[in-house]
Amino acid sequence: MPVPTKGAQRASSHRSLRLTVSLVVAVIFAGVGLAATPTPAAAGGMKVVIVVGPAGSSTSNYISNAKKLAAQARSYGASVYEVYSPNATWSKVKSAAQGANVFIYLGHGNGYPSPYGAFSKYTKNGLGLNSSAGSTRHTYYGEYYIDTSIEFAPNAVVILNRLCYASGNNEWGAGYPSKSTAIQRVDNYGAGFLRANARAVFAEGIDSTSYILHGLFRTERSMRQIFWSDPASDGRYDFSFASSRTPGKHALMDPLGASRYYRSIVGDLDMTAFEWRNVTGVVRVSR
Repeated sequence: MPVPTKGAQRASSHRSLRLTVSLVVAVIFAGVGLAATPTPAAAGGMKVVIVVGPAGSSTSNYISNAKKLAAQARSYGASVYEVYSPNATWSKVKSAAQGANVFIYLGHGNGYPSPYGAFSKYTKNGLGLNSSAGSTRHTYYGEYYIDTSIEFAPNAVVILNRLCYASGNNEWGAGYPSKSTAIQRVDNYGAGFLRANARAVFAEGIDSTSYILHGLFRTERSMRQIFWSDPASDGRYDFSFASSRTPGKHALMDPLGASRYYRSIVGDLDMTAFEWRNVTGVVRVSR
């Protein structure tokens, strides 16, 4: 299905039992306690994983944008892992994503509710990846696979870019969804990622997500404040809601005009970039 270069596009194994131990960095200075403000070096070593799935004629544009995000993250001192179509298979993505502090995905989205039948945890609310290495065909790996096979670092941030459904939107050219449908989509799409250790899931259906990386690495802002720092934010029709899929979490949506659901975040909106930067990683115990 043809889409504008910047438009959102339709896009639609089992994990061992694990024990996750969160390790929080305590930076001690000669008995005077914690540093009040982290230096840029404090963000060094953070793991950023960027994935581009097959997206038809838009794939090359998605990869080009992904490489810009990769260069930006490296400029902040992050360790960046890039997995791009036609080699973005589930096995490669699953391996790369373990312990990621930031996980960025560009590609097809397959959310729920949608026109494509009943909900399936195996295909909905996840990633559209190459069916095999070198193939341009895609296979959807839904929230079940995210939840049962991936463990992000504590306080991880997930960024879903250029997908349909993830931010509440329809497929390109299919009109606009109702508000209730858009809310369900945002809540559902974030659920598997939040269960995989993420604290916040951003979804940007159209625009660049570079402002999120800047906010994480170079500010002390909360996730809510980072969301509003987007140059493309609207603010006229914004609303929030408590998550039904992930109790205790909340979502914020900022339609770009009435019913144009292209921006959302779900998770812990009050987590700060300081908290995010000061978690070192995750210890996995499988059995």
